[in-house]
Amino acid sequence: MEGRTRKAIPQVAARQTRRSQLLRALGPGLITGAADDDPSGIATYSQAGAQFGFSITWTLLFTYPLMCVIQEISARIGRTTGKGIAANIRNHYPSFVLHVIVFLLVIANTINIGADLGAMADALRLLMGGSTVAYVVMFGSICAFLQVFVPYSRYVSYLRWLTFALFTYFGTIIAVEIPWGEAARGFFIPTISRDSDFWTLVMAIFGTTISPYLFFWQASQEVEEIKNVGPRKPLVTAPSQGANALQRIKVDTYIGMAFSNLVALAIMFTTAATLHAAGTTDVQTSSQAAEALRPIAGPFAFAIFTIGVVGTGLLAVPVLAGSAAYAIGEAFKWPTGLDRKPQTAKAFYATIVIATLSGLGITLSPLDPIKALFWSAVINGVVSVPVMAIMMLISVNKKIMGKYIVRGALRIVGWIATIVMAVATAAMIGTSFWK
Repeated sequence: MEGRTRKAIPQVAARQTRRSQLLRALGPGLITGAADDDPSGIATYSQAGAQFGFSITWTLLFTYPLMCVIQEISARIGRTTGKGIAANIRNHYPSFVLHVIVFLLVIANTINIGADLGAMADALRLLMGGSTVAYVVMFGSICAFLQVFVPYSRYVSYLRWLTFALFTYFGTIIAVEIPWGEAARGFFIPTISRDSDFWTLVMAIFGTTISPYLFFWQASQEVEEIKNVGPRKPLVTAPSQGANALQRIKVDTYIGMAFSNLVALAIMFTTAATLHAAGTTDVQTSSQAAEALRPIAGPFAFAIFTIGVVGTGLLAVPVLAGSAAYAIGEAFKWPTGLDRKPQTAKAFYATIVIATLSGLGITLSPLDPIKALFWSAVINGVVSVPVMAIMMLISVNKKIMGKYIVRGALRIVGWIATIVMAVATAAMIGTSFWK
């Protein structure tokens, strides 16, 4: 017995070591994947499930490998070069290309921030009552304050903890009755429809899961990690770190994107099994989805769905504002980085505050938030295609990436993802204007 106990101790220690290594590997990819499920994304997934039931869930099976590959490539660019996406575009491509991309990115992010703040405020009002305006101001202030005044290491740990807010959507699966046979058929067997609304939603799902702000954010966070984690250096100057770094990026990204897609699937399953089954097919915001769930699925499902909207918004708004600040800062050669003190990167932090306050202003303005969000999706689609194409060109350029150029299946799937997004964007715009 004593011998077996002695043998078991190293095995337990080895499992604990592997678990701790996995937890240390999770960072930029996990946070990026979680931020992908922002309140605006929740609205898209809710509308998809409510309008078309389980028949549209196959799209997430299709988008998963594409988003994994394109996010891995963006992370590899940051880790290899020690520079973000905008800085690499500035160094190797005409300035007008950079300025147009950054301008459109900032516009789309600002609209998204406004939509997310409004959804968070509406969700909290549904839970607690009170003033939507007051909640919008409160959430906007909290997000801006955390990014400006909280040290980077602590701030990133907050973002990691906020990813747990997304587990609430797994709770809704437990709270409602899912017809698993029908759900499996919808997920594994693609259903194609000629309905223009169907294709508009398919394109919206693609645009929600593969968004340019996620590319900029993950690449820039890899750069931040180089500055803040031990002896890390850009791989072009420290190639000996390459094998471990690229393996960590792959694990981090694939787990983060799997988490993102599983949450989206949980939202679609929940709304398909409840709202679609009950004939409620018109859901345009995440708070509308939560409110519609209350009489159909009960107060528990309503509460956890609504809490999830608030939690994901607190994670996504800083990512949206931060990615805009990184893009602008790198484009104009400003000092950038959440590891810097505010007084040493005034323009960078000012951009974060301005982007957040501008989003807040959009929420409080008379603008139709649904139309604003639609145009944000269109702009994101328009921006994503050239950004993805440029990222692919950077990733295969030996002068930029050295020995760590992207090869093989990763390169092929990256180009496939770029082509798919180009077709999806063209189809989304076409079907929207032909109605």
